[in-house]
Amino acid sequence: MSETVTIRDLGARGDGVAEDGVLVPYTLPGERATIRREGRRAELLGLEQASADRVEPFCPYFMRCGGCRTQHLARPAELAWKRGLIAQALSQAGLDVAPDPAIDAHGAGRRRITLHVREIDGRAEAGLMAARSHALVPIDHCPITVPALHPAPEVARRLAVPLGHGRKPLDVAVSATDQGLDVDLRGHGPVSAGVGAALVRIAGELGLARLSLHGERLMEAEPVSVTDGQTRLYPAPGGFLQATAAGQAALTDLTLTALGPRTKRAADLFAGCGPLTLALARTAATHAVEAEADALAGLDRSARAATGLRAITRERRDLFRRPLLPTELDAFDAVVFDPPRAGAEAQARQLAASRVPLVVGVACDAGTFARDAATLVAGGYRLERVTPVDQFRHSGHVEMVGVFRRPAARRR
Repeated sequence: MSETVTIRDLGARGDGVAEDGVLVPYTLPGERATIRREGRRAELLGLEQASADRVEPFCPYFMRCGGCRTQHLARPAELAWKRGLIAQALSQAGLDVAPDPAIDAHGAGRRRITLHVREIDGRAEAGLMAARSHALVPIDHCPITVPALHPAPEVARRLAVPLGHGRKPLDVAVSATDQGLDVDLRGHGPVSAGVGAALVRIAGELGLARLSLHGERLMEAEPVSVTDGQTRLYPAPGGFLQATAAGQAALTDLTLTALGPRTKRAADLFAGCGPLTLALARTAATHAVEAEADALAGLDRSARAATGLRAITRERRDLFRRPLLPTELDAFDAVVFDPPRAGAEAQARQLAASRVPLVVGVACDAGTFARDAATLVAGGYRLERVTPVDQFRHSGHVEMVGVFRRPAARRR
């Protein structure tokens, strides 16, 4: 049975929320929508009244592919929504801080994508999953990626052939690099020598820069790098990179602005392959801490190739299990932490007990950021500002940078 509802709000994942709480995908606040209820969710049948913020989606896969949820939302309204998500998380954590206006950091598009490969009608198909489903939506290319990634679905299909044409689920992570496409195959498990040789042959035919299987290199014609501003990064196979080059630039600029020229000794926690470490080291001696050996090896290569840097020291350490203690942290003028989505709960507790004058937190999850921010504030820090950085256009994801300062009386 159909009915008409008024959309009150936009939820955290981009679904419209009706006045009675039912979630209606692809609707916007203020709209009158005809729906068919399916429990706590509803199917959108039509619109009786559209929002002034509604725009025409540009992607042919929108409303089928689950990758984008808000292509129908005008960009200024989307940025305001993302800012609101962070404000809500901070408020729920008891923090009375209004985030800055969100920075649009989409730039030229996303420089990495993970595709899924499945067998459909006897052949391998590559694409993204439908919303809230394990059903594959095959795609020709993803329009929100940089043009260099547009061949990625065909690359994934070709590489799936020696692996059984997708009969066994396969994920293909593809990044755009200076040398070409960097591909990491995931989910299949170990392969025989013959299959490995076939994969390397196909990688050569496709002109790939690197091919790896679960992070283990199968081929790499030359060291794979990504140039970010003044820095050349060497990510590990399947390693982490910020989603867009513009996003990395914005996060770096906000971090450097917070530290200023007076910082002489800094620590970069969860450093990865070192984009922030290398930027910090232009003015401050920097200690990079990271759990992954390949990421630290990439940072070492970058540091040796760069000029004009202060001293960089590196430490391999799992900060979830063994965070830096206050006695170690107190040696620094500033500490930057940029953890995965789970946040830095253990490390935040140690920072809260330290005397570090300045802490900069970079995060990709508003909830875990707010939790860690509340820990720092309870330990005596003042949260000066939070800046949203949106490099995840058309989704509920948003990056943020928070600046925490300890009053001078507490530093002694």
